[in-house]
Amino acid sequence: MSAVTETTPIAPPRKGLLNPTNLRRWENFKANRRGYWSLWIFLVIFVLSLFAEFIANDRPILASYKGEILVPVLVDYPEEKFGGFLAETDYRSDFITEEIEANGWMVWPPIRYSYNTTNSNIPHSAPTKPFWLMAGEERCAGYPGGAADPNCTLANLNWLGTDDQARDVLARVIYGFRISVLFGLVLTIASAIVGVTAGAVQGYFGGWTDLLMQRFIEIWSSMPVLYILLIIAAILPPGFWILLGIMLLFSWVGFVGVVRAEFLRARNFEYVRAARALGVGNATIMYRHLLPNAMVATLTFLPFILSGSITTLTSLDFLGFGMPPGSPSLGELVAQGKNNLQAPWLGLTAFVVMSVMLSLLIFVGEATRDAFDPRKTFR
Repeated sequence: MSAVTETTPIAPPRKGLLNPTNLRRWENFKANRRGYWSLWIFLVIFVLSLFAEFIANDRPILASYKGEILVPVLVDYPEEKFGGFLAETDYRSDFITEEIEANGWMVWPPIRYSYNTTNSNIPHSAPTKPFWLMAGEERCAGYPGGAADPNCTLANLNWLGTDDQARDVLARVIYGFRISVLFGLVLTIASAIVGVTAGAVQGYFGGWTDLLMQRFIEIWSSMPVLYILLIIAAILPPGFWILLGIMLLFSWVGFVGVVRAEFLRARNFEYVRAARALGVGNATIMYRHLLPNAMVATLTFLPFILSGSITTLTSLDFLGFGMPPGSPSLGELVAQGKNNLQAPWLGLTAFVVMSVMLSLLIFVGEATRDAFDPRKTFR
């Protein structure tokens, strides 16, 4: 009687995001140490900027007044609640501060300025230099009690100085960084959706569809983009979504060529012909079978498109055609540095922030390109 040997069943390969191919790509990404750490540094800075109101604000994070717990950072309390008569409470005023501290307590953010808060206690006319470049008496000269004034604390001092309107530069950098990255992310995702769709339609159907759309894209991409953006931005009222829509008119073109080439190459593969023979619809073939291959090349472009979107927004803000006046903007800070050469900290701050941000994105893009390199992924 022959012995029966039992064999252990082989587990099927994992599917989805944790499939072996993506795991190898992630290992290749981590192998590029510069890009790997750049990703984490950028994510940490970006996540912190999402909570800018809890880091730099002219309102307390939490307060207790006459036994009631208040959250001024999230809720607008009228000044009449504290014995005043204004519709909006100025928590930095001496009257409100003394009233709340006499009947409770306040927890302030590390920086007691928002992006539009004017510092009325600067030692001289704006712009003022960072407090650590001043002597002890000079940095507190704008306060009634001088260096002994209880309000002359680190949270009330300007770490990167003030701009020409006496607004805290560090607070404007934090809020401006958040707007720039969010704008770039939304624009990049929207551009990818439009560009990938157009490229997929061109490459899959080919023929007259590809010919007509390609001629249109050639004409559209040959137009002077910057001048058109300036003209449209000068006509329409400034705003985040309006500016986003204007830039989306041209930013999607960069994705079309890569996706179109991938669909042209793969549309006649055997598995695509087999799917057609089985009666699978064109939309299903494009989405399920061809799009994953095209996204490999598209994903390598995303960090570079993101950095380009941020640079374009900064350029428009520098020229005065970007975000509404008064908005926290890195481009507006660059313009202030140009207009106030006697205040070099403005230009240096804008230069350092833009350089670090764009360098991190470029390093992440290089690591992403290495991760999706087929010579490394399928070795």
